[in-house]
Amino acid sequence: MAKAQYNADSITVLEGLEAVRKRPGMYIGSVGTRGLNHLIYEIVDNAVDEHLAGYCTEISVTLEADGSCTVRDNGRGIPVGLHKKGVSAERVVLSTLHAGGKFDNNSYKTSGGLHGVGSSVVNALSERLKIRIFEDGQIHYDEYERGVPVVELKNGFLPVLGKTKETGTEINFLPDPTIFEKTKFRADLLKRRLHESAYLNPKLTIRYENRQPGEEETTVFAEPEGILAYVRALNAGKTTVHEPVYFKGTVDRIEVEAAFQFVDAFEENILGFCNNIFTQEGGTHLVGFKTKFTNLITSYARELGILKEKDTNFTGADTRNGMTAVVAIKHPDPIFEGQTKTKLASADATKAVFTVTGENLQLFFDRNLETLKSIISCAEKSAKIRKAEEKAKTNLLTKSRFSFDSNGKLANCESRDPSKCEIFIVEGDSAGGSAKMGRNRQFQAILPIRGKILNVEKASMDKVLANAEIKTMINAFGCGFSEGYGNDFDISKLRYDKIILMTDADVDGSHIDTLLLTFLYRFMPELIYDGHVYIAMPPLYKVVPKKGEERYLYDDRALEEYRRSHKGEFTLQRYKGLGEMDADQLWETTLNPENRVLKRVEIEDAVLASQITELLMGSDVPPRKKFIYDHADEAEIDA
Repeated sequence: MAKAQYNADSITVLEGLEAVRKRPGMYIGSVGTRGLNHLIYEIVDNAVDEHLAGYCTEISVTLEADGSCTVRDNGRGIPVGLHKKGVSAERVVLSTLHAGGKFDNNSYKTSGGLHGVGSSVVNALSERLKIRIFEDGQIHYDEYERGVPVVELKNGFLPVLGKTKETGTEINFLPDPTIFEKTKFRADLLKRRLHESAYLNPKLTIRYENRQPGEEETTVFAEPEGILAYVRALNAGKTTVHEPVYFKGTVDRIEVEAAFQFVDAFEENILGFCNNIFTQEGGTHLVGFKTKFTNLITSYARELGILKEKDTNFTGADTRNGMTAVVAIKHPDPIFEGQTKTKLASADATKAVFTVTGENLQLFFDRNLETLKSIISCAEKSAKIRKAEEKAKTNLLTKSRFSFDSNGKLANCESRDPSKCEIFIVEGDSAGGSAKMGRNRQFQAILPIRGKILNVEKASMDKVLANAEIKTMINAFGCGFSEGYGNDFDISKLRYDKIILMTDADVDGSHIDTLLLTFLYRFMPELIYDGHVYIAMPPLYKVVPKKGEERYLYDDRALEEYRRSHKGEFTLQRYKGLGEMDADQLWETTLNPENRVLKRVEIEDAVLASQITELLMGSDVPPRKKFIYDHADEAEIDA
């Protein structure tokens, strides 16, 4: 085989916005629904930055009937004057990566769109983009197709559509179907994000309108109480321990504000934001808040004699169990990990939040002793349960913790390189037997489970850890788990790059998937966040035509398409379960990396995911019934 040449001619230079279209995931995270909605967030974030700069009070977001989205603000408007490049500054901003006012500290004191790629990325990934700028008494206009301008400039200036007394920017864009898997925006996630922005900006009004056929809706988001109202909303329907606490302050030009409230439940729900961007993976600002809060509660507990000299200090989890909190900072020059800004890395944010939290909460607790005692009481209760469950955990897991299997059913793979290994969680011994025979032993491990595992959302920790199937999975994965009162999870010890749920393609199989995902989400969420969890897609049908090759079809839609396109007779086999396939068929359809179809499990909205998990898998029946009734028309019925 001839060796590939690598020389000067091998170096490709992507001009303009070509790089964005070539590798969109680098800029918006994915080309699925999450990335699609992210286009709107990029434009909205720019409008919010205008608000933070003191020039915008209203933002409107409209999902148009043609599938496009329009975002308008009443800020200053993108500059339209002549740039030193010889064209309107608007065209430079929309056509060039890392171009914008965010690099000029005089234009924006704080900003969410920090990399200067937001609007240009949206432009690059849109089939068309139209922009109107209301500035200097005139309406300026420009238009693009897949990032390429289609409007002719006169002496570098934009055409003028007319006169106006308004100011601001209006952008309408239609996502490019050649880039995205789907081009229909998720309205529910968008509304959550817009409402979140309203909570974080008490003086901002956001108008949302959906004009898509059958989904018409208009909503106005305005939250003058800010994050205090956000905490109340997050705790709606829960038994609260005290009234919400709010404080704010500034250290070294970093503005810090936080609100928190404890509820009578052993859970922790702390949301972090930097410059209005939700930092899903946390970061340094939350480290400062958590560290100082734990120090304060432990110190007060000793001062009040609640913690005796012989008692060990509360852990961080002890002091935060039951806490719902929102911590929001405004940073003039933050450092994020990644373009999608899911984690804050600025070291000075830790110091700023630590200092503001300490100064304000010490003053508050000195004046509100009953609230302090109620919070310490929550920590006491948490510590007692933690110690009891640590003992149970030690008894249950110590003997088998480092063994691959506690019930003898795991058929492990030969490779010990985690990056190459994958484990299939298979429903039933019959399917497990076929999978063991059909797999590639070099890198594929098979773990059969017996039907439906325990619902961890309803069960106590001792019952969870006593469950044979759950213990086996914890031991097999090798990375421990994190839940509630302790955290011995270490993803670097994960033995398999892919954890694949392989169940029957029916209602029971879907229920087992749900139970398994609930377990993974509550006890090992990092596996999902880091993209290690998948759902296998076994075929529903096998068609054998009288003439031609046999085919596997994975859903009813594929069967209908086959019936329309195939003219001759054929025999149809419906697979009721994985156990009906022999080893060769299972390898060919579901195990073989060359042929199989896998769905990677992703979390688009961490807060919503937690709430829906609690709603659907928890013990409170009426809200679950209401949710099912409200969403019944979205269900896929297995006929």
